[in-house]
Amino acid sequence: MSKKTCVFTSAALNYIPKVRLLFKSLRKLHPEIELHLALSDVLPEDIDLSNEPFDEVHPLATLDIPDVQGWAFCHNIVELSTAIKPFVLQKLLEREGVDRVLYFDPDMVLFSRVDDLLGALNEANVILTPHQVEPETRLSAVIDNEICSLKHGVYNLGFVGVSATEEGMRFAEWWKQRIYHFCRADIPNGLFTDQRWIDLVPAFFSDVAIIRSPRHNVAPWNLTTRKITGDFQQGFKVNGEPLGFYHFTGFDSGAHRIMAAINGQSDSQAGLLIDWYDKETEHLSSDPLTKKSWVYGTYSNGEKILPLHRLIYRERVDLQRAYPNPFDASNEGFHGWLQGQAKHEYPGVEGGAPGEALQQLKQQLTAGFTPNHPESLQWRRISRMAADAISSPQHAGRYAVRAWEILKQEGLSGIRRRLV
Repeated sequence: MSKKTCVFTSAALNYIPKVRLLFKSLRKLHPEIELHLALSDVLPEDIDLSNEPFDEVHPLATLDIPDVQGWAFCHNIVELSTAIKPFVLQKLLEREGVDRVLYFDPDMVLFSRVDDLLGALNEANVILTPHQVEPETRLSAVIDNEICSLKHGVYNLGFVGVSATEEGMRFAEWWKQRIYHFCRADIPNGLFTDQRWIDLVPAFFSDVAIIRSPRHNVAPWNLTTRKITGDFQQGFKVNGEPLGFYHFTGFDSGAHRIMAAINGQSDSQAGLLIDWYDKETEHLSSDPLTKKSWVYGTYSNGEKILPLHRLIYRERVDLQRAYPNPFDASNEGFHGWLQGQAKHEYPGVEGGAPGEALQQLKQQLTAGFTPNHPESLQWRRISRMAADAISSPQHAGRYAVRAWEILKQEGLSGIRRRLV
């Protein structure tokens, strides 16, 4: 019996036109593979995706994510699109008959079959592709590429492959638990969406294969050591190997072409690929789907949700419990709280220089969204601390000193944050 393979990508509605390029390449090269779209959005009844080149769509609401409305509010569009990846991975791995699941970023395109990756999952539980597989030789490239990997993660999570083994399932569960609380772009605190966590995978899980072939996950950050030759008639090669898949990351901003020009070798044919992708996507703005606004980007009244609003809600468990649907723009909802009480507690929330309270929210590292997490239940923690204080006067004194320090530095809000 042949092994069933699922491939998925993750995107909002307005990115589906680009998703087509990835899935069309998969359909052409691997017609045997089942294709899935993880939708970090709501699928309206008037949108018909039945003619798209994928087999199944998984909107956010179908992913069995606890407290999904409040959780989604805590993320911007990039964070949410990456945060749902382990949930879809686990969902597909648990399906009967599925032996392996691969993820590709929506801005990737395959140019030849990837049987070597599928074969690697016959032996490995997880397969990863590093940003670089050869050391840089120029200091400028060390800064641009190697140090960048140290900040953002050694392995590029535009691709990951997982087997439906016990260890593969354990990885999916671990990744899901970490991403539920910590999928945010916060490099100073060691986080970059879903990616930095994967640096730990070779240490935590067995039979993790690092794919070092230069033909996979070709991108501007590794063009210094990967020479692209050939053309669309003869086929492209990377250091003599057939090009597997290319990552057109940062294309819309123009950063892709700039970094490719800086890192690309003088006789590289990367420019042909970049010009081709540019031509293939230049008319996408006329596609009706690209006009669809991300549903989690605004309140129910159409007002844009600001990053500071997401930050405050993510860090305040009391607000998460009080307003389980923070998108509600009524006066009784989180939006109403922002128009009133927030101005007193967080000077600068309406604009201008953020006050001390907002600065503290930005700098602290917490588990973030935890409205019903057992470890965040207020009275359980209070009772445990009270029992500890009663049993030991020494402990009671320590709690009192610590509480006074927090009160002086952060006020009552600091005490409340630690209790909840």
